[in-house]
Amino acid sequence: MFIKQLYTGCISEAAYYIESEGIAAVIDPLRDIEEYLILARERNATIKYIFETHFHADFVSGHLDLAAATDATIVYGPETVTKFPVHVANNLEIFSLGKLTIQVLHTPGHTMESSCFLLKDETGKDTAIFTGDTLFVGDVGRPDLAQKGADITMEDLAGLLYESLHKYILPLADDVTVYPAHGAGSSCGKQLGPETFSNMGEQKASNYALQPQSKEDFIKAVTEGLVAPPQYFPINAKINKEGYDSLDQILEKALQAISISDFKERIKEPITLLDTRHSAIFTLGFVPGAISIGLNGRFAEWAGSLLSFDKPILLVTELGKEKETIIRLARVGFSKIEGYLAGGFEAWAAAGEKIDMVIDVEVDEVAMDMPFDTNMVIIDVRKETEYANEHIKEAINIPLSDLTDPGSMTNLDDHHNIYIHCAGGYRSVIAASLIKREGIHNLRNIVGGWGIIKTMPDKFEFEKDTVALS
Repeated sequence: MFIKQLYTGCISEAAYYIESEGIAAVIDPLRDIEEYLILARERNATIKYIFETHFHADFVSGHLDLAAATDATIVYGPETVTKFPVHVANNLEIFSLGKLTIQVLHTPGHTMESSCFLLKDETGKDTAIFTGDTLFVGDVGRPDLAQKGADITMEDLAGLLYESLHKYILPLADDVTVYPAHGAGSSCGKQLGPETFSNMGEQKASNYALQPQSKEDFIKAVTEGLVAPPQYFPINAKINKEGYDSLDQILEKALQAISISDFKERIKEPITLLDTRHSAIFTLGFVPGAISIGLNGRFAEWAGSLLSFDKPILLVTELGKEKETIIRLARVGFSKIEGYLAGGFEAWAAAGEKIDMVIDVEVDEVAMDMPFDTNMVIIDVRKETEYANEHIKEAINIPLSDLTDPGSMTNLDDHHNIYIHCAGGYRSVIAASLIKREGIHNLRNIVGGWGIIKTMPDKFEFEKDTVALS
């Protein structure tokens, strides 16, 4: 028996490769499938099955490309309807994998088709369960993603999740390994733990959703405190259900170096100009109108949350990072990527083309200016929950995810001296680039953000209640 978790930290996603006697299965693959093919080739194995726990909302799965490359069968659980060929398994159906077996457990609640896959060893003993978004380390899947357009409520789904957990998950032995589809940072749950796998004994002891409680109390516990999911979730779920262009097709179109002269003409059109260099490098100089989302952070999630899926995308990247950028965009459903600036920003600047920049300021400088600058506006772009926990008194909270809303910048103007911060600096640079695109340029990025600000209670006054921009 061979099991390997293939974890992608930037989107908090876990795929799995399982193998016995030269026969392999992949569970919840990413769209870039090369790693699975290499692993099977190195181990002289054949990928026979691709198991999908549900229609993922936070990334585009690699099921179609992997099936095309291997002739493997795509397996979903009961109640699955797709526009491409799959094997829709019956509940409790068993699949052979060498000396192992995999049993389908239909566990609706996160979505209606959600299923777990129970791995049994050659003796028939339960060994591991691949839980998808049904059960995480420390949490369970949010029950509000599959209700749009369906005759079912969030509370209905939470009730189904309660029944699924009690019917199939809680009865498992304590030594059964739990392999979920996501870890900390994922928006598919509320409070995922830092570990990427666990066992049933640990989860029965520590997971709030598995504690003895009534169905009503469970529904309340899993539905309270849910923030709105990122805007790209329904788009990705639809892509996974209906199908998509192959990654090779996207790469062929997107890996086109565009000369400076052609690039200048193209950015006059209604396009998205995306700069994926490190945020600290972006502030020093960039092509005017570019949006900064650095590859160094949770790149794909913020791209999916902030960028239009309908507009063509042109890229400015660190040299040699063009393909990586395209693949990571494709993971969350972007397909209209039409090329990148030849030679990168360095070539643009060397050619004497117009550039823009974001002024970085240290926290000490902000503290010194605050008592005297009557036009200072401090914008905190952290999440509402982060802001509510503690923030600079009179700082305005505009969460980064809200900055694409038409009215979010209504009361900002160039006569304000705008200072922007987040927790550490990644989100604040994205925010600065978005605000600059709207023609507001009198702004500064606070280097180090809240991580440094909070260490200076002698220089800032803090509070925990919210302050609205008026």
